[in-house]
Amino acid sequence: MILVTGGAGYIGGITAAELLRLGRDVCVYDNLSRGYRDAIPDGAIFREADLKDTEALKRVFAELPIEAVMHFAGYALVGESMSDPALYFDNNFCNGLNLLNAAQAAGVSRFIFSSTCAIFADVDLEPLNETSPLGPDNPYGESKLIFEKTLEWYRKIHQMEVFSLRYFNACGAAGSRGERHDPETHLIPLVLDAATGRRERIAIHGNDYPTADGTCSRDCIDVRDLADAHIAALDAAADAAGHYNLGSGSGYSVREVIATVERVTGFRVPVTVGPRRAGDPPIRVADPKLANEKLGWRAKRTLEDSVRSAWLFMQGSAS
Repeated sequence: MILVTGGAGYIGGITAAELLRLGRDVCVYDNLSRGYRDAIPDGAIFREADLKDTEALKRVFAELPIEAVMHFAGYALVGESMSDPALYFDNNFCNGLNLLNAAQAAGVSRFIFSSTCAIFADVDLEPLNETSPLGPDNPYGESKLIFEKTLEWYRKIHQMEVFSLRYFNACGAAGSRGERHDPETHLIPLVLDAATGRRERIAIHGNDYPTADGTCSRDCIDVRDLADAHIAALDAAADAAGHYNLGSGSGYSVREVIATVERVTGFRVPVTVGPRRAGDPPIRVADPKLANEKLGWRAKRTLEDSVRSAWLFMQGSAS
């Protein structure tokens, strides 16, 4: 059985559903503070509990035959982390440590962690591989990096098989499962909202970056590909444990995303252009070669695939 923390959320819920489709037993552990009960897939055991609750964690490991942990239950808003860093260190590190200790005490050896490209330094070096300089510029990225380092010590001391999967820009949907963040900060759903009139316009923060069209470029990785990567880590050999950058290996500018949304939906997207936003690197693209080679994983979906799936999800959720 796989314990999926944060399985009522976006990526965790989609991964839990895919595990079940493949015949795996799943227990979702979520306090529903930022997830949704209806995102928990049918067939999963559900434990509504907080990672602060060490007794609840002990019970789930004592009562269920947990063989591996997929840990998605983290906060991921950069702006919020800058205004309330304690919230991020408490949840992303302290609560993660509670989970890690409970898993280790129960003899669970495989731990797959939902990490982020926000751990990397803002350097003029692209694409980013697993040896690129680290240096988060916000508490969100720092909290993830601290937990990655903690996992490394548990690997060395307790021989745990730990996989830190560093997402780049997650996007897209899987059928009736998609993004429902509050507030929404991801580009594709925001652009879709502008295309349909749910928001007045989309703001481009700077058009003078050293990119082909002057707007920031990001590696957009489909959520279904991310789910596949977690399952590849689950099934990988023990000596494959380590850090992996998960991306498509291609950068898409803000204007390219807008053009793709217009092509998929048939609607024009109203745009305003303002000054650069502090902390936005011009380009952030993954080098996914290590995951390709050691996990046997590679991204299969295109940006258009992701936009189309998000558009279909938005239409379904509005009906």
